[in-house]
Amino acid sequence: MSGPARLLAPTELAEIVERLAAEISADHPGGVVLVGVLKGSVVLVADLLRRLSVPVEVDFLSLSSYAAGARRVQVLKDLDLDVSGREVVLVQDVVDTGLSARYVLDLLAGHGARRARLCALFDRPGRRIIPLELDYRGVEAPDRYLVGYGLDLAERFRNLPDVVAVGGPGSPGPGLGLDLPGLDLPGFDLPDLDLLARDLYGPAG
Repeated sequence: MSGPARLLAPTELAEIVERLAAEISADHPGGVVLVGVLKGSVVLVADLLRRLSVPVEVDFLSLSSYAAGARRVQVLKDLDLDVSGREVVLVQDVVDTGLSARYVLDLLAGHGARRARLCALFDRPGRRIIPLELDYRGVEAPDRYLVGYGLDLAERFRNLPDVVAVGGPGSPGPGLGLDLPGLDLPGFDLPDLDLLARDLYGPAG
């Protein structure tokens, strides 16, 4: 069983976001709409916004998770902005199967976006179910569950400043669209994770 381990420190995350923002800015000199997928992409979107050097607008949408037997996700919150004729970059925390990302890219095309590109902090190409390439790729993610920097475990640890890998190979991960049954997941040692979170958050009080 693999214990929790820091995967990316804040300085490393800042370097990745700086690179992604520079790439997005270079491709969109006339401006861009960032569309984040709630909730995992919120921190990434906020950091990208501060680093883009071109005019930018932002919107968010929310999707249901893939449940057992489900053939597609559902849109729980659609866009407020009109993206018709606009250059759009879809921002996700993790892309693995590609199902959700492909669905949203098609949705953006249906909303009339001139072009929709895909950005993700983490990529798991080995888990692709459908062919899908990222236009803006942070790093390749290990086959472990990730928390911190917006990524959660049952809504906990989103505000960790680092990205922390927990669980062993094959553990479910954010972006898989799995219905997680509480916290009873293989490879997790929650007391150890709480200790690590305490270390990353700093002393209480």
